[in-house]
Amino acid sequence: MSTDGGGGGETPTVPPNMTIYINNLNEKIKLDELKKSLHAVFSQFGKILEVLAFKTLKHKGQAWVVFEDVSSATEALKRMQGFPFYDKPMRIQYAKTKSDIISKADGTFTPRERRKRHDERDRKKREQHHDANQAGTGINSGYSGAYGAVPPLAQMAYGGGAKSMLPETPALPNNILFVQNLPHETTPMMLQMLFCQYPGFKEVRMVEAKPGIAFVEYGDEMQSTVAMQGLQGFKITQQNPMLITYAKK
Repeated sequence: MSTDGGGGGETPTVPPNMTIYINNLNEKIKLDELKKSLHAVFSQFGKILEVLAFKTLKHKGQAWVVFEDVSSATEALKRMQGFPFYDKPMRIQYAKTKSDIISKADGTFTPRERRKRHDERDRKKREQHHDANQAGTGINSGYSGAYGAVPPLAQMAYGGGAKSMLPETPALPNNILFVQNLPHETTPMMLQMLFCQYPGFKEVRMVEAKPGIAFVEYGDEMQSTVAMQGLQGFKITQQNPMLITYAKK
């Protein structure tokens, strides 16, 4: 898309459209992780056609999210305004110019050679990522330390891995939540951004050997219960509503 589309001062006259412009983003976050995380938190509002962010100094701390329809973009803008994303409140407005993908759809697109090369690189990355997943390496293989090995907590909840994922009897309320049905691209940071909105949040633990699940710890069971109620069924992607229960001890 034209990357001048949204920079500069706030302009209330920009008409609602399918692309939202976000600024005040944390500049220390790597580009790939930023895009994945934006996709994760915004996909609950509707189908996302693409997420754009750039390495150039001029565009640091900014991104564009292109939805399939205006109503999704409007809902996202209203609901996520000021959302604490990587410890900084997002500032969101409608983009001033159409993204290339929308221009293509309505026939006003002008090809950009540089963009084609960018798309080709993205496609190759996606293929490599898919191959890695097929080989069973999992997205979180890069996480070591706290996330690299199964924590004792996870072993407790699984009874050493012998029990099935869904306990036969519900666990008693406690301060640790067991989150299931997560898309495999979920990272601890994505979950932290969702769960840290609720008071008492302590940490997220993911189990590398078992993609799609996580444990989230709060200060006490009251705080974990509030978070469970707030995020039960939250969709990181359209196909993956979160299933949250108390961790079995």
